[in-house]
Amino acid sequence: MNTLSWIILATLAGGVLSALAAGLFAIQAKASQIPMLVSYAVGALLGAAFVEVLPHAIYQSESIEATAATVLAGILGFFVLEKLVLWRHCHVQECEAHDPHTPGAQSHARTGHDHGRSGLMILIGDTFHNFVDGVLIAAAFMADTEIGIVTAVAIIAHEVPQEVGDFLILLHSGYSKRKALLLNMLASTAMVIGGVLAYFTLQLAQAMVTPLLALAAASMIYVAVADLIPGLHRRAELAATLQQVVLIGLGIATIWLVASWAHSH
Repeated sequence: MNTLSWIILATLAGGVLSALAAGLFAIQAKASQIPMLVSYAVGALLGAAFVEVLPHAIYQSESIEATAATVLAGILGFFVLEKLVLWRHCHVQECEAHDPHTPGAQSHARTGHDHGRSGLMILIGDTFHNFVDGVLIAAAFMADTEIGIVTAVAIIAHEVPQEVGDFLILLHSGYSKRKALLLNMLASTAMVIGGVLAYFTLQLAQAMVTPLLALAAASMIYVAVADLIPGLHRRAELAATLQQVVLIGLGIATIWLVASWAHSH
């Protein structure tokens, strides 16, 4: 196969197929298990942001300060974006979900759904991340086919647990399993787009890697800290708290172990 064929095959496997595999795994979860599994998703997001994405952005950055500023701007940008989603929801639903004394708010508290807000944030961030992974795969294959294969395997390995977390967040955000699977796979096609664009315009694509990684990290941090962790505080009893801490730690450990394996190959 030629280099472009390798890039397309690898990015399809790394993006769409890994999202499909993760979705099929997560889709087996019962509705009653979703709030518990959200704790794992928090750990996977924070692990991906601080163990994988941010270090890569910093290593490739010419200015750590600029990269940190991009992360900060990204967090602020996602805050504004979420506000826009809230305002749209208020216009449609008369802000019932945000008035604690209305029946709508009580129903919202019971279901735990956030009317798609955290799902939208994670889809945007995941699209950035997948695009960058496609650029990295293309660059590796253009250097050497063997390096490209190893890079693709490493990316697939860390994509699957992260995609499981993303899928669970979409379910938690109120999406149906079918819609969550389709949206996750759609976001994953950005890896193919990134790979093909990088093949034809590698220098330009590589210049975008650091800011895109920083924005991807910002989305992961924002969703975990602003959208998901507050929901975990609804269960304040000791047993639930210990379970949440263990699952968050498991999510972080999964990303760390996979990343360590990938870097050793």
